[in-house]
Amino acid sequence: MKENTEALIKLILKEIGEDPKREGLIDTPRRVVQMWKEVFRGYNPDLKPKISVFSNGKDGIFYDQMIIDTGDFYSHCEHHMVPFFGRYWFAYLPSKNGAIIGLSKVARLVDYHSAKLQIQERLVYDIVNDIWRALSAPPFKPPLGMALIMEAEHLCKTMRGVKKKGVMRTSNMKGVFMTKPEARQELMQLIK
Repeated sequence: MKENTEALIKLILKEIGEDPKREGLIDTPRRVVQMWKEVFRGYNPDLKPKISVFSNGKDGIFYDQMIIDTGDFYSHCEHHMVPFFGRYWFAYLPSKNGAIIGLSKVARLVDYHSAKLQIQERLVYDIVNDIWRALSAPPFKPPLGMALIMEAEHLCKTMRGVKKKGVMRTSNMKGVFMTKPEARQELMQLIK
């Protein structure tokens, strides 16, 4: 399989007008195959992070305030196979008889789902649904609310086509972030 993929990359190099035997390109097919294994690791279900959750209040403190995590992400547009990248803001309100999640798990899930050919709308949906399911698994009550906002520059827009720099923002919100404007407003104030 690796040899077939390297041969295809050599054909692509020829197609764009390059010489795959040129000194700087001799090892390029091997390097591209290696890079694809890394940046598209999201297709390997064995690499999907395990989501550890903990009982809210197990240590004597029942947390009922908003918990927010933020970070960077990198993905690839499924339409042109070029990168899109940016920041995310994840928030949730645990219920008293619910679970809490280690925030490193949020970052790991963002990285895993981003490591596929993707559209940003699906990306926010998949991440929120995975975390919601984990935090709602019996015996836990679902969180009171959950939100994920992603903002990204898409190189398929910046470097080709209209060639305009700009960002796309997507969100997926559940619970109080959908039903209570004051919860949504508080979230937006905290992430500014």
